Amino acid sequence: MRMHARYLLPIAVVVALAQIGVLASMIMDRAAILRDGREVVLEVLPVDPRDLLRGDYVRLTYNISSIPAEMFAGADSAESGIVYVRLKPGEGGIWQPIAARFGQPLAAAPAPDEVDIRGTTYTRDLENVRIVGVDYGIERFYVPEGEGRPIEENLRERTFRMAVAVGQDGTAQIKAFFDGETLIYREPLY
Repeated sequence: MRMHARYLLPIAVVVALAQIGVLASMIMDRAAILRDGREVVLEVLPVDPRDLLRGDYVRLTYNISSIPAEMFAGADSAESGIVYVRLKPGEGGIWQPIAARFGQPLAAAPAPDEVDIRGTTYTRDLENVRIVGVDYGIERFYVPEGEGRPIEENLRERTFRMAVAVGQDGTAQIKAFFDGETLIYREPLY
């Protein structure tokens, strides 16, 4: 019995260090995207707020959340719900979708003024679909308590924009939120 007690502290330390390592890795991955990712600006469209555990949030959709089926290259159906959408800057600095593909990035590499963003969809078959809804993991924006409703109401009255950092693998992270040209919030690296 004494033999096992002797190993208890070193095992607990190793487990704690492993947990800290996993958390640090998640934080570093997110910070790397925010720091080194390609910044794109998207137009924000409203939905609704409130999460019991995390507080107020604004549920968002973007100008790239609904992709016309004819933009999808080389596939009528998909095995997975993973979608890559190629974006290019458009009018007013708002990035627009120009092509999309299920499962993997488009065959041709993006041009210097383009970026591929990764999302998910429940649509698997394009045969009877005109629009494909895509979720990029940036559809919830958390705000201080009590600010969700006013922002949501303002979303219906004027234009809001979101600066989003896109990593090399297409993963997106919210970088900054703008009311027109006015900065409302900038995401810290850590």
